[in-house]
Amino acid sequence: MSAAREIVAGLFISLDGVVEAPEKWHFPYLNPEMGAAIGQMHTEADTLVMGRVTYEAFAAVWPHQTGELADQINGIRKLVASTTLAKTDWQNSTLIDGDVIAALTELKQRPGKCINLSGSINLTRALLEAGLIDRLRLLVHPIVLGAGQRLFPEGTGVVPLKLTRSATFTTGVMDLTYQPA
Repeated sequence: MSAAREIVAGLFISLDGVVEAPEKWHFPYLNPEMGAAIGQMHTEADTLVMGRVTYEAFAAVWPHQTGELADQINGIRKLVASTTLAKTDWQNSTLIDGDVIAALTELKQRPGKCINLSGSINLTRALLEAGLIDRLRLLVHPIVLGAGQRLFPEGTGVVPLKLTRSATFTTGVMDLTYQPA
């Protein structure tokens, strides 16, 4: 039997742990190095999982973009975790029916490439708590925001992680990959 697929959560994060609304602070740090890192994450995956907010933000932008990354994101199978959306209209998008944790646990057992989780902080936290995230890829931006939703809010508890990979971009963004310790 082949090894289970990995769920890889990728997040833009500030030095003070904020992951909320990266579209408001991330773009000054976007450069070819970061583009290559994001592209590599999408190349390793055959499924993209998102919550409703991320899905709606991506679906409003990516279908109107062109280029290799746009082709990857538009073409990939997309699963949307939402209790409020009635349907998805974006190419290759499907709502996860029922229990998201059970659905993703089952999906990990099927053959395939990585399952990417992009943005979707509440979903990321739920999957971390359920022990379903195999890799946490954080693109740590050299900025302190002072306010906003954090990856690990006050009261999260101990989350032991092991750094498995690191790189620093010329913009000062650190590309860090962690696995559960």
